[in-house]
This record gives sequence, structure tokens and C-alpha cells, in this order.
Amino acid sequence: MSKKQKPKKKRLRNYARFSSLTIQMGLIIAAGAYLGKYLDSQVNNQTPAYTIIFSLLAIFVALYISLKGMINK
Repeated sequence: MSKKQKPKKKRLRNYARFSSLTIQMGLIIAAGAYLGKYLDSQVNNQTPAYTIIFSLLAIFVALYISLKGMINK
């Protein structure tokens, strides 16, 4: 294997890893927002309290998981 192929593989591997972390963060945040919106519609809240709470909670969970994944690998 030549020296040029090793950096390309490493860059591709890093790109794939960080892309998957981004998709994972987006899915977690979207799930939290959807859950909050669903709960707000079930309880008939005038203010979107559950949406705000679960969206913020999902953001913190997504950040925690992504930082943990970056540190471990």
C-alpha cells in the first residue's frame, strides 16, 4: 500500500465517523422534539412546555453521546 492511500483511508474513515455522529445527533434531537410535541397535543397545553423540555433534554443527550463517542475513539 502506498503512502498516499493511507491518509485517504484515514480521512474517509474520519469522515464516515463524524457523519454518523451528526446523523445520530439529528435523530436524537428530532425524536425529542417529536415526543414533546406529541405530549403537548395529548395534554392540550397552551404553551409548548413539553416540546421545549424534551427538545433541550434531547440536545444535551445528543451532545453527551457524541462527545463520549469522540473521546473513546
